[in-house]
Amino acid sequence: QVQLVESGGGSVQAGDSLRLSCAASGRTFRSYGMGWFRQAPGKEREFVAAISGGDGDTYYVDSVKGRFTISRDNAKNTVYLQMNSPKPEDTAVYSCAATSRRGIWTIVRAYDYWGQGTQVTVSS
Repeated sequence: QVQLVESGGGSVQAGDSLRLSCAASGRTFRSYGMGWFRQAPGKEREFVAAISGGDGDTYYVDSVKGRFTISRDNAKNTVYLQMNSPKPEDTAVYSCAATSRRGIWTIVRAYDYWGQGTQVTVSS
């Protein structure tokens, strides 16, 4: 079992920076692929970014490329999402997720464990 707890959400102005954190339990964190997803009101959950276990390869949805950065600190069992130059359309509940599958995964059903989510609100 892996438990995930997000933090770092809040209200920011467009163009400010925000860093989300996701703390994971478990001794095998480094082997899990991690992902960030978001869900805006009235919309389906959307993939944002992923980082693989092992090599730490990363992948982003086009709308956040160049603005968001996913990273992980295996010593701290934590994955981060650095959000630079956020836009109002980035407003959503952001959730982290963990998968035991190798590689990069962008689909919800590939992930085994989910956090509760943290609200990010970006105003113009």
